[in-house]
Amino acid sequence: MQARLAEISLTVMSNEPVIGPLSGRRIALPETRELDRLARMLEEQGAETVRCPMVAIRDTPDPLPVRQWLGRFPFDDLILYTGEGLRRLHGFARRLDIETGFLDGLRAARKITRGPKPERALRELGLKSDLRAETPTTDGLIATLSRLDLQHRKMGVQLYPGAPEARFTAFLRDAGAEPDTVLPYVYASAAEEQSVAELIDRMAVGGVDVIAFTSSPQVERLFAVAKATQREGMLQRALGVTAIAAVGPVVTGDLRRRGVNVAITPDGSYFMKPLVSAIMAAMSR
Repeated sequence: MQARLAEISLTVMSNEPVIGPLSGRRIALPETRELDRLARMLEEQGAETVRCPMVAIRDTPDPLPVRQWLGRFPFDDLILYTGEGLRRLHGFARRLDIETGFLDGLRAARKITRGPKPERALRELGLKSDLRAETPTTDGLIATLSRLDLQHRKMGVQLYPGAPEARFTAFLRDAGAEPDTVLPYVYASAAEEQSVAELIDRMAVGGVDVIAFTSSPQVERLFAVAKATQREGMLQRALGVTAIAAVGPVVTGDLRRRGVNVAITPDGSYFMKPLVSAIMAAMSR
């Protein structure tokens, strides 16, 4: 596994030169799960991509709480924070030989999504959301749910690592609902520390035009490696000379709280295709 990670952690992926609106632009990608897809979309526009997957996604190391949560299916409402979470829950259900009951429970529940990624995961199962948050944030979910009568509703809540669980479940309880949470996956380091450090150095000397963040853990990992390798000043310089792209408001907010200027973000649709379009527009100015 380590050898595999070393191979893919920091490589420039480019075959035949492609002429397009991003020709001559080098774009760093901390993405992991959809890295190939995002890189291909950018390379088709002429970009040269620097792949440095910073966060690996794994099933929770303790499957018992997930098994127990699935045993309480179905719920009146199912709140899906992430597409990854739904896919992981489906994987647990298959391995536990309860896939049919899980899918029946999905069909029966009112499905509430935070953003486009869980909607896409539902479509993969032939389903769709019944309600979507005004904005793809916890505040957006709260604003949307505040207009509903949640009294005595049993609500399954699929969380993600770092989700503001206490605030959200407190809101649900205050609204009279009965929240039941599950965390089906965890984050782990993906690229070796040295590969991330090399990316920071490369950005600091102007070797990268754009770095495109697609999740908050990527931001956390970048700053953690900078601290561990005594590159905090180098990282500040790197982020000052590199255009920063963020897929949506959650990542944008995390970056701005760290004093990072986010120059590129999609307008209204927060997933990869609009992110690529936003990068193209910014680099064409």
